[in-house]
Amino acid sequence: MELTDLKSAIDGYASSAETGLIGLKERMDTIETKLDRPGAVESKSGVSDKVATDHKAAFLTDFIQKGDDRRLREVEAKALSTSVGGDGGFAVPTEIDSEIEKQLGTLSPMRSLVKVKVTTTGDFKRLVNVGGTASGWVGEGDARTETATPNLQEVALVPGEIYANAAATQRALDDMQFDGESWLMDEVAEEFAMQEGAAIVGGDGVNKPKGFLTYSTASTGDDTRAFGTLQHAATGTSGAFPATDPSDVLIDLVHTLKARYRAGAAWVLNSKTLAEIRKFKDADGNFIWRPSLSEGASSMLLGYPVVESEDMPDVAADSLSVAFGNFERAYTLVERAGTRVLRDPYTNKPYVHFYATRRVGGAVVNSDAIKLLKFSL
Repeated sequence: MELTDLKSAIDGYASSAETGLIGLKERMDTIETKLDRPGAVESKSGVSDKVATDHKAAFLTDFIQKGDDRRLREVEAKALSTSVGGDGGFAVPTEIDSEIEKQLGTLSPMRSLVKVKVTTTGDFKRLVNVGGTASGWVGEGDARTETATPNLQEVALVPGEIYANAAATQRALDDMQFDGESWLMDEVAEEFAMQEGAAIVGGDGVNKPKGFLTYSTASTGDDTRAFGTLQHAATGTSGAFPATDPSDVLIDLVHTLKARYRAGAAWVLNSKTLAEIRKFKDADGNFIWRPSLSEGASSMLLGYPVVESEDMPDVAADSLSVAFGNFERAYTLVERAGTRVLRDPYTNKPYVHFYATRRVGGAVVNSDAIKLLKFSL
């Protein structure tokens, strides 16, 4: 073989080998890129990708074809895009911690205190027995005269609607190094909980629950006060607790509530008011506040659990800053079939919209079961 032929053969082999190595490197780069994506291991094992396959099937097969939206879960909070850091761009870099540190909002605990009813109709009505039955003692042969019958009151709870209509680009959903849609679902669920809790306390009843603090109040007792009017006890000092023996007004408030309602009763107030009450002492110099001795249990005030709700007002002149009562007996929250979610990738391309709604209503159904502390003379 001529030297020139050998050189030509070697050059051809080297060129072919270099081309093969380049191709192999490109394939390895492609594989590594795919493996770096969230859910890549699941996709290679045959499990459908959450971002694409699951939601495509849920929207097209379940919702569009069958009208079944059960697989479209609760979603969202704000628009996302990869171009703006605060709107989602921070979630797209090549390497990012899969856990997101979250600045938690203040969730209201009120839903856990009140009675929750799920209804399949647009309106919900509840009958309340406000008493009025009479009776009498008689001998064996005495005549039985007619006695008074119970008085029934009707409370109508009409669900209002709360909604979120958030959006994210499909690229942001594809490229995020965590489950972006689950994050959105958690955000919208928390937002709904915050709005719902605020409405239970102070809602005006217009397309939302009517808050128990928006009802009229009076200092008269249960026997003479009109149905639907809550009883308040005054502190005797405008905008403050009494300077002397301030805990006495709390004891008085407990005993304005009938004994039958005290089992299951709780205090509701915000953290600023609670901080002031925690400093109160009894006649022996002991704090009336009893901190919880186990994780997850409520702290106690005068033997009853304390629930902090930041929707309760701060102490001010004529404010109703402390509530005590059996909220499950007093207040009913009506929910119409839970949260409904529509995933819409078509209307506003390239954004995928998540339209979430929940219909809830609420009202006081037993005005004897809540007592309020009014900071007034």
